[in-house]
Amino acid sequence: MGIVLNLLAVGVTGFLYERLMQTNIERYNSAPRFSNWEIPLLKDIPVLGPALFRGNIFLYLGLLLVLVIHIGLFRTRWGLRTRSVGEHPTAADTLGVKVLRVRYRNVLLAGVVAGIGGASYTLALYSFTKNMIGGKGFIALAALIFGRWNPTGALLAALFFGFADQLATYLGAINSSIPSQFLAMLPYLATILAVAGLVGRVRAPAADGKPYIKG
Repeated sequence: MGIVLNLLAVGVTGFLYERLMQTNIERYNSAPRFSNWEIPLLKDIPVLGPALFRGNIFLYLGLLLVLVIHIGLFRTRWGLRTRSVGEHPTAADTLGVKVLRVRYRNVLLAGVVAGIGGASYTLALYSFTKNMIGGKGFIALAALIFGRWNPTGALLAALFFGFADQLATYLGAINSSIPSQFLAMLPYLATILAVAGLVGRVRAPAADGKPYIKG
């Protein structure tokens, strides 16, 4: 499903870009910009300061969402119900949980979170261009697997893949002798190696991707 949605998004946004944004840039592709916020004292911490405390609103919102979702999943009744409909929906149904309602609601909430991630590109970094994500939706799927279906784990996995991406950019900027094509491959190679190393050792929720039909 994740792969299908990625391909669908690339096709739909590419079509809209060519039909609307490219023909009328001023009206459809002139998004406002969000400036960076620097947190005093914390911004001066070596290594972590520039990475975590010198960013725009989407950086802080993303970190806050990881914390909120982690607490919600593992410390609230909503989280218990969410995990139950993902592991054993039949048992959850017998306890009175509305399985389909919980699933649909959580998919919509996940769409909102993903939308915030997409907005960070157009509202904080660039104007929209065709296929501007460059396959990073697939890296997001890999981060989910690499993070073992855990919000904190997914964050750490995303930081790892982001490091590989920025390393490729840095090596290109200093005119490294490594061919540019190989540098462009670096984040995707890191993704493949990381996920391949976890094959057979990471278990998805038991009912992941399985439709539930009430008996």
